[in-house]
Amino acid sequence: MMQPPDLPDIEQQIAIICQRHGCEPHRLLQILIDVQEMYCFIPPEAITFIARHLNLPRVNVEGAAGFYSFLSLEPAGRYRVLFSDNVTDRMLGNEELMRHFCNRLWLEPGKVSEDGLISTNFTSCTGMCDQGPTALINGWPVTRLSKERIDLIADLILSKSPVSDWPSTLFEVNDNIRRTDRLLGEPFEPGSAIRATLMRGADATLGELKLSRLRGRGGAGYATADKWTACRDSEGTARYIVCNADEGEPGTFKDRVLLNRYADMVFEGMTVGARLLGSTKGFLYLRGEYQYLLKKLEEVLARRCEARLLGTDILGEPGFDFDIEIHLGAGAYICGEESALIESLEGRRGKPRNRPPYPAQHGYLDQPTVVNNVETFACSAMIAVHGGKWFGETGTWESSGSKILSIAGDCTLPGIYEYPFGVSVREILQDCAAEEAYAVQVGGPSGILVSWKEFERSISFDDLPTAGAFTIFGRGRDILEAVRNYAHFFAHESCGFCTPCRVGTQLQKKLVDKIADGHGTASDLEELKHLGHLMRTMSHCGLGHTAPNPVLDMLEKFPGAYEQKLTSLSFEPAFDLDAALATARRITGRDDPWAHLP
Repeated sequence: MMQPPDLPDIEQQIAIICQRHGCEPHRLLQILIDVQEMYCFIPPEAITFIARHLNLPRVNVEGAAGFYSFLSLEPAGRYRVLFSDNVTDRMLGNEELMRHFCNRLWLEPGKVSEDGLISTNFTSCTGMCDQGPTALINGWPVTRLSKERIDLIADLILSKSPVSDWPSTLFEVNDNIRRTDRLLGEPFEPGSAIRATLMRGADATLGELKLSRLRGRGGAGYATADKWTACRDSEGTARYIVCNADEGEPGTFKDRVLLNRYADMVFEGMTVGARLLGSTKGFLYLRGEYQYLLKKLEEVLARRCEARLLGTDILGEPGFDFDIEIHLGAGAYICGEESALIESLEGRRGKPRNRPPYPAQHGYLDQPTVVNNVETFACSAMIAVHGGKWFGETGTWESSGSKILSIAGDCTLPGIYEYPFGVSVREILQDCAAEEAYAVQVGGPSGILVSWKEFERSISFDDLPTAGAFTIFGRGRDILEAVRNYAHFFAHESCGFCTPCRVGTQLQKKLVDKIADGHGTASDLEELKHLGHLMRTMSHCGLGHTAPNPVLDMLEKFPGAYEQKLTSLSFEPAFDLDAALATARRITGRDDPWAHLP
């Protein structure tokens, strides 16, 4: 097994890491990520030393370290391999690839190898649904897994080759941009949005944003101009701009492409927002699965500083100061919720806050804060350049502009597609060559499950709102298995803060498992509906509110998916208790009638 780090050495190393982060308690998560990278886990001594350097209670540090799934309080091996377990990975055979990998290396999922070299397990969606099956190896994404690639990875691990020396072809991530429109298809010159804002003025630019009718692209669809106005008009000593790049909704990967290909546009949208709100500090909260983009994004920020598009007196405008800092997440879906994200930015567990007050009034460090999606900031930059009328000419009145969709599943051409709002599901299916589509999950597990009878419905805030996920299921797919995957996802990702979500997601998972395993009854269906109502109305945040969506949609729209699995109208246990006693009977050598349950 891996030997524990030397105590004097770890104390010195922790001091260096903490000093690098200014011994700032709000940077606790970033410090923990650095410690994890150094030791492949977070030793208990490290927690003690971090608490001492940051002047925090030890329980706070340990609580934060235990909250994020990419952080480990136990040795996780020199190589940590996490297979993506999104429904699209399941459709592409990730379970068989995991078994093949474990057989090659004599591993057991969820455990560390006897020599302490490697551990493997499943993780939630890694944002690579258009090129799965995928895995993360020490945080680096490996796409298009096959048995041949698995064999190569196993050989590299057995030879103890550093991941940095592995063939670069293993880590290729393609953008797969299939269709562009107003946002991705228009050329963008870095600095153009800032210059237009300075020429037009802050108030006039905010007017253009209102004229555009831009609504947040993260899924909720709140009017961007109203949110920014509320933040500008709120009392505070500082204002903050936060770009939510914690793209954790299974099936969504469009923010990954925006950050890789259009980072200047995103950062420029944040800078325009800073001018309108009077902010001097911005944050990009980058999901842990996209850590491989960190170096590239930091290079873009450095280049923008050199071009005077960030920093002090931007483009020579006195007093126009704005800097952007990148914070990494560490595997917590709940941090996509804006108040949980702010909690994480402040170095705590990503627990959603009570609202009101909203972040626009009391956000980061209790100051007015704007939190918007990556795509929203990109749209804001284009509106600053071309004006609100230009933007509003596309889409519908309630849903202006275009929407970027992450299309994956049973189609020939998965990838990124940009459409004007109002496009029908059927048109999208034709474009991505989904010839025998049976159902589509729009908006990820928290969205809407659309049946083949509803393909004339449109992508818009007043019909099918979505943060971008568009997962296709062809004829022959077991919809119940897809819903089962989603139920397990929500049970795993619940932060545990409120009882309706913490307990409800677990009960929902167990009931769906029971039905899928052939022990379901009509009473279980009624229990799922009752449970869904409780979770929707009583949960603390959006995760609990939306967790029942795929289950309830399946019950309503796909009765055949579960009816054939039902056994009776009365209660049926989820397992065979008499069969479970078979081992005891074998050990005792008894098989008489008294050794069996009636």
